[in-house]
Amino acid sequence: MRAVPAWVDKVHDRDKVEQCIYDLCFNPDGSHLVVAAGQRVLVYDTSDGSLIQPLKGHKDTVYCVCYAKDGKRFASGSADKTVIIWTSKLEGVLKYSHNDAIQCLAYSPVSHHLASCAISDFAFWSAEQKSVQKHKSSARINTCAWTNDGQYLALGLGNGCISIRNKAGEEKGHIKRPGGSQTPIWAIAWSPAKEDNYCDILCVTDWGQTLSFYTMGGKLVGKERNIGFDPLCVNYFNKGEYLLIGGSNRLCTLMTRDGIKLGSVGDEQPSWVWCCAARPDSSFVAVGCQDGTLAYYQLIFSTVHGLYKERYAFRENTTDVIIQHLLTNQKVRIKCRDLIKKIAIYKHRLAVQLPERVVIYELNSGDSVGMHYRVKEKINQKLECNLLVVCTEHLVLCQEKRLQCLTFEGVKEREWVMESPIRYIKVVGGPPGREGLLLGVKNGQVWKIYLDNAFPVSLLKVSSAVRCLDLSASRKKLAVVDENNQCLVYDIQKKELLFQEPNANSVAWNSNCEEMLCFSGNNILSIKASNFPVHQQKLMGFVVGLCGSKIFCLHVSTMSTIEVPLSAPMYQYLEKKMFWDAYKVACLGVTDGDWGALGHAALEGLDFQVARQAFIRIKELKYLDLISEFQERQRKGERDKELFLADILAFRCKYKDAAHLYQKCSQEQKALNMYTDLRMFDLAQEFLGSVDSVDRKALIRKKADWAKNINEPRAAAEMYLSAGDTRQAIEIIGENGWIDMLVDVGRRLDKADHDGIVLIAQHLCRLKQLNYATEMYRKLGDEKSIVQLYVQAREWKEAFALTDSYPEFKDQVYVPYAQWLAENDKFVEAQKAFHKAGRPDEAFRVLHQLTLNAVSESRFQDAGYYHWVLARQCLDIANQNEDHRMEMINKFFEHEKYACIYYAYNTIQKYLDEPFTSYMPEALFNISRFLMNETKDVRPKGVSQFAIMYCLAKQARNLGAYKLARQVLEKMQSLRVPPRFQEYVDLSALMVRSKPYHDSEDMLPMCYRCSTYNPLMTSTTNCCTNCRQPFVHSFVSFEVLPLVEFQLEPGISDEEAVRLIEAPAPFTEESNHSRGWLQSESDTFQTMHFDESPASIADPFTARLMSFENVGDEFVPVVVNQATLQAMDPCAVLICRWPHPLRYQFYRNLLPDLQVTLCNCCNKVRTTHAMITFLLVIYSHKTSSIKMKMKINCHQIVFYFPNTLYS
Repeated sequence: MRAVPAWVDKVHDRDKVEQCIYDLCFNPDGSHLVVAAGQRVLVYDTSDGSLIQPLKGHKDTVYCVCYAKDGKRFASGSADKTVIIWTSKLEGVLKYSHNDAIQCLAYSPVSHHLASCAISDFAFWSAEQKSVQKHKSSARINTCAWTNDGQYLALGLGNGCISIRNKAGEEKGHIKRPGGSQTPIWAIAWSPAKEDNYCDILCVTDWGQTLSFYTMGGKLVGKERNIGFDPLCVNYFNKGEYLLIGGSNRLCTLMTRDGIKLGSVGDEQPSWVWCCAARPDSSFVAVGCQDGTLAYYQLIFSTVHGLYKERYAFRENTTDVIIQHLLTNQKVRIKCRDLIKKIAIYKHRLAVQLPERVVIYELNSGDSVGMHYRVKEKINQKLECNLLVVCTEHLVLCQEKRLQCLTFEGVKEREWVMESPIRYIKVVGGPPGREGLLLGVKNGQVWKIYLDNAFPVSLLKVSSAVRCLDLSASRKKLAVVDENNQCLVYDIQKKELLFQEPNANSVAWNSNCEEMLCFSGNNILSIKASNFPVHQQKLMGFVVGLCGSKIFCLHVSTMSTIEVPLSAPMYQYLEKKMFWDAYKVACLGVTDGDWGALGHAALEGLDFQVARQAFIRIKELKYLDLISEFQERQRKGERDKELFLADILAFRCKYKDAAHLYQKCSQEQKALNMYTDLRMFDLAQEFLGSVDSVDRKALIRKKADWAKNINEPRAAAEMYLSAGDTRQAIEIIGENGWIDMLVDVGRRLDKADHDGIVLIAQHLCRLKQLNYATEMYRKLGDEKSIVQLYVQAREWKEAFALTDSYPEFKDQVYVPYAQWLAENDKFVEAQKAFHKAGRPDEAFRVLHQLTLNAVSESRFQDAGYYHWVLARQCLDIANQNEDHRMEMINKFFEHEKYACIYYAYNTIQKYLDEPFTSYMPEALFNISRFLMNETKDVRPKGVSQFAIMYCLAKQARNLGAYKLARQVLEKMQSLRVPPRFQEYVDLSALMVRSKPYHDSEDMLPMCYRCSTYNPLMTSTTNCCTNCRQPFVHSFVSFEVLPLVEFQLEPGISDEEAVRLIEAPAPFTEESNHSRGWLQSESDTFQTMHFDESPASIADPFTARLMSFENVGDEFVPVVVNQATLQAMDPCAVLICRWPHPLRYQFYRNLLPDLQVTLCNCCNKVRTTHAMITFLLVIYSHKTSSIKMKMKINCHQIVFYFPNTLYS
């Protein structure tokens, strides 16, 4: 640090008496300096030290001055007890007074408040207030200072204390110093620094010759420092980085903000320094002395730094070292807390010279990009040197001609003495402890010294003093800059000058490129590659390093990294066709455009490797594909360079040149393809005119392709037709829906052009022009396609009409028709269609899937209906196919049984799910008992055994069948009971035990053949336990009907039996006992009894019932002959007329008075009484205006309830 005097003035009064300068201050922009000298206030121009104007207004000595932060006014305080407010135009505008002499003034840094302090009191004034607020002080006030936020005012008192007051004058803090009144506080200042560690720090100096720092809360920061003199003033620089202290030592001392002495501002003064201040935002300092001397200095801080490759270490705030990685811009700070004199850096070592010692640091890890340093060694010696160099294990000091090598312990190992002063030192690397140093000396010699060798090696000598030098990466070339600003480049091995360039003050080789260096001078950067001319551009500062395309530039005291595109050197190599060297330069850093130029130049030079690398960098995929194609062609043996060059020219849009080369290589077709692909048909026509082999149609086809691509389809279609490419033309016409044009082309085509006509027909079909499409197919005689056309269009009438003429297409019509019907939920019609198409498997599959869906969705009535349809389908197949007749008949009975079960179970399911039911308890009882017997040997999907038993047990309890209820409830215990029924089942199982263990006789079913009452719970199915006669149930109430099935004797056909039954019975005389009654008389009584002899029974069928014999467990049916059939009453016989191959079923109604109705569709029976009862129940739950629909055994039966009960 040096202090250069800018100007000096001596202040006298009129009598030439020296006037003490007690205070001074700068205006905010630093252009004016206000000085308190004697009884006047002097205003100076800081640029040249001229006195602008002396201000008079005080009657006694002026002790203090202070400028407002807005620059509009300043104040002065005097021993005459007054304060005067002056404007920036040097006019006094206000004066107010205190009770004692004014000691200090301070403007708030954020407002217009002025604090004025007298010996015994202090006051606050602002332009907004009319009065001055004064407050008493308990001790003499010597100094004051505002905090940075302007909220508090610190007062330095004569009793050695600091009082902190708010704007109202109230004391908010008190700092008591150890010395008390023996060490009065004479100067204080708040740090303006913004950093957290230095914000709101109060600097305190007292006449105990100590310097200390305190926080707002009164806590001591750091340790107290003895400064060795009585301080009279203290001031911070504008940003708080430095501290100025003046006092009885007649010096203005510069310190760090931590209180570390850095030096003195100027020489020792003749008298005490009463005031000093730093100009805002600059390095100028003003000093005022007791003898009237006013000095204005400029502080010059020398740059202390070190550089090794991309690591740059420099001094900041004179006590901190900043290590910066110039490539990654990482920074780390090392606080030395002392004046840093020299810095040296090398690899992982850092040396810092302080006034009394040298500290050596090393990186924590071996990582090349690591930034954490730690102390390795300390040399506690005061070392003097001009230049400092650090190596792996040594420290090198340069003192003019002398060079000393020290270990890190401070031991001198070796010393070299040069003939001339050393001007430049650079470490060029080497093994640890044996590094080599390049020395440039004043007499122009360049030496190389090895730390383990006492003898220097002379490399070469230049004509003038060496200013800068650098060694290339291979250590074969040396660049030297001399005092004449000449850059000289030598071959070290041959010791000959390679070239020289003027206007250089620094030089650096590119660490990544052997053939490239840069130098700077006269604010111009010059880059030279190999022996090519220099490329220049503007650059402020000195170049100190070059790494790739990044230049390290030192401007004034700032090191910066500048990205410089190395385009010029690359193009210089390209001009010489040195593609690989150009690629190496480009890798250091060029723009994408430069990479493209390199790729194109290398491609035209057929250097595919360099071109490939260049295009990879800029991601030019199309050129990479082209290069890959070229390399593949080379591997296959192609070596025609002109053909390669023609392809490259075509790729780069130089079409005429490419065509010329194609023709030269006898590749005219490639030229034609190029022109047609680019839609340059005129040029293609011109080119074809110069070539013998002309393919006109190919050109027309290409033009048609182009017309198609530019959305001119009609022109394209016409061109395709003229070129004979009918298929392409038809495709375009069809895509655009030009029906007339399609029909016209189809009619003009010959019948032999089968594919073209078919394609036209397909387009017409897509456009829904069935008549025209049919015309096209008829032209070909393709009736099958016509059928398919009608089927696709869903024109079923036309399709059926065509199948009448061509029965072989029946399958192709009815199968899609059936599928269409099934998709539209017309399943019955679909079944018929499948059968017509001869696809019974499809019919079964559809119905089977419908059945499964109905069961899974709990639509059991629909499931029963589907099973019934399946049963009828089985009968149809059995009638048509004798080979599978028995199998189909068995399936018929199976599906028929499932239909009955699902039909009955639908009632049970509704009873469980719905809150109300239209069925009487007896009907529910009969249905559930019917289901329990029917599901003993089968388990239909979806039919819950628990639901059946639950309904049966519940109705059995209600109807008095307690034995059955108990048996069913015991069976239910072995089933999985739903949670919502568990409580009812458990409770019912207990309650039924309290009932008698028998069933009501009214509930027992009777067999109408053998008149046997059967128990409600049997081990057999729905048949009599005695005669095994199957029960016939009503499919409304499911009660057992008085119907007995009989069979015909062999030899009697179904039709003959029907004829005999319907024929009138033969007439016979009836005797007195013809009706089977016998009468006897006596004197006292008359009796009548039934004649049980078979001969007495007039009805032959009844006689056959009475004469049966049960043989074991086998069922013996009732077999009737012709006489019996002829004797039967037709009204008492029900005939189930099953279709072939099944036989008719005959039932005799044993209770003719009970009317039984037979369904002609499903052959199920029901009683009229049961139907009326069912309707009455329904009617009791409905209103008289309801129209009901219900589905019973495949029929829709409609009941109306307007005014009558039943109709």
